[in-house]
Amino acid sequence: ALAAGAEATLLAEPEASTLPDPVLQVGVMNVGLPGLNADMPASMAPSIQIMQAVPFPGTLGLKGRIAGLGSELAAVSVDESWWEIRAASAGAFYDLYVLDRRIAVMRETLTLLEDFRQIARALYGAGEGRQADVLRADVEVARIDAEVRSMEARRTATAARLNALRNRAADAPVPPPELGALPLDVPPVDTLRLWAERSRPMLERGRLTVEQAGVRRDPAARRVWPDLMVGVGYGQRNRGAGTERMGSLTVGASLPIHAGSRQHAFRAEAVARQRLAQAELDGVRADVEARLGEILAELDRARFLTTLYREEVLPQARANVTSALSSYRVGAVDFLTLVDAQMTVNRYQSEFFQLLGDYGRAVAALESTL
Repeated sequence: ALAAGAEATLLAEPEASTLPDPVLQVGVMNVGLPGLNADMPASMAPSIQIMQAVPFPGTLGLKGRIAGLGSELAAVSVDESWWEIRAASAGAFYDLYVLDRRIAVMRETLTLLEDFRQIARALYGAGEGRQADVLRADVEVARIDAEVRSMEARRTATAARLNALRNRAADAPVPPPELGALPLDVPPVDTLRLWAERSRPMLERGRLTVEQAGVRRDPAARRVWPDLMVGVGYGQRNRGAGTERMGSLTVGASLPIHAGSRQHAFRAEAVARQRLAQAELDGVRADVEARLGEILAELDRARFLTTLYREEVLPQARANVTSALSSYRVGAVDFLTLVDAQMTVNRYQSEFFQLLGDYGRAVAALESTL
């Protein structure tokens, strides 16, 4: 839609620097009343006149420049919208990634809990376990199964959101996302800031708006000078001795008698709008600066915690489950300790995949900010 609007703006650009259409007048002049007698000495029938408005010199060129900047603004708005949609799509993609991995973890946990339940039942049947352990296992299996169903519903909703962003049917199948290679390091913030200043469509749009507002000041200042109106006319009459033909030339001008409340007000408005555009550009620069700081902090956090979870937290949590299962078999710990150990692994695995998703979202946000 924005691309079509930008094309329409570009196609309308030549009109801004084109002279207004001339005005053609056809009629009769100086006829007698009330009988509309055209035989009077000064009568002309027909009378033809063409009038052409001529703006003050340079005005059309400035209007063409303003229209050209408007076309550039429309084009960079398309680019900015593309990056916004891409960032939103990336967010939905990483949400799907996290949900799919968490569902896989929960299903794996569900399988382990069912194994634990069989062990609890076997021990209880042999007189070495407690009925409470069997009941607790049943409760945990039911709870995890409910969480899986809840996450599957969330996945369906997230897939529909991604399909909408891609202009596909809401129920179109979306396969499990595969996480591609993500950068481990990013350039220094000064380099990122320079890249954003050079290539971020939103900043370019702000600069073009400032430039357009500056160009608008000249036509606003020129409005105090009158526009011209040039006309040529032709008339003829027949007085019995043949047709007499006559021509005329007229030159007129607008009279800015309300310059204080109109033309000067336009000029003051143009100056104020230029200040507004500059302030908005400064605000966008500040937002980009702050956004870069937020994203870099998020990347550092996710990178550090992902490494910590992968190399230390998860291996230790899995080892704790193995130890708890062995101890439970010999009655050294109760069933609750075993379940809590497995749920801890479940939570850490979910947090690990959430961190990966957060890192991917931050990378996508960094790309769109630049």
